Amino acid sequence: MIIKVFQDKVALGKAAAEAAAAAINGAIKEKGKARIIVATGASQFEFLEALTATPGIDWSKVEMFHLDEYVGLKPDHPASFRKYLRERLIDKVGIEKYHLLDGEQPEAAAAKVGEELRSAPVDVAFVGIGENGHLAFNDPPADFETEEPYLIVPLDEACRRQQVGEGWFATVDDVPSHAISMTVRQILKAEQILCVVPDARKAQAVKACVEGDVSPLAPASILKEHSNTILFLDKDSSALLKPETISRYA
Repeated sequence: MIIKVFQDKVALGKAAAEAAAAAINGAIKEKGKARIIVATGASQFEFLEALTATPGIDWSKVEMFHLDEYVGLKPDHPASFRKYLRERLIDKVGIEKYHLLDGEQPEAAAAKVGEELRSAPVDVAFVGIGENGHLAFNDPPADFETEEPYLIVPLDEACRRQQVGEGWFATVDDVPSHAISMTVRQILKAEQILCVVPDARKAQAVKACVEGDVSPLAPASILKEHSNTILFLDKDSSALLKPETISRYA
């Protein structure tokens, strides 16, 4: 894993977008197409804004997969990640081939999209880290063993509070209790992983995942075992890391 630290979330987003564009264009040049996994949430705003503004990407040759979705939400709900991806990525750049998770039919969606996902390698995955250290919606203790591409998972209290804090829901009771989540092992199968993590509220999770042991109790710590991961941080999200840690992963 490589760690890159930037002054603020805008600079972070721009740098991550440049890396993402390079990965997408490299796959298209080599294979004629690129298969990507896309994260959602407030932490991805600046990154996706920069990525969709990046010239020179042939989005008609990009196939996109959905990282996770709440169980039970309609696609027009303000917190729906299907809505998020359509508005912030798909409709902006004209992606023609995409696989969205239907939260109203979670088991069928997990099976259908999972089959498509496993049909060929993924070139690059865009992910984040939750305030509780989750990777996708794999809250602690995460399942590090299953080879299934998607699971229906419960959302813990910290995860649900984060969704309220980000403004997606009015109260914790409004947050769905379960979600469809890409599994840890499936994420790790991507040839490259770009992990975008701005904001001070993520600093404790970043410290636990980077400086602590690889553990299901800090799910994103597993990224240290991937051979081609770049962790993009800003000054706030990296604030609790030791200087020697940042140097070691530079």
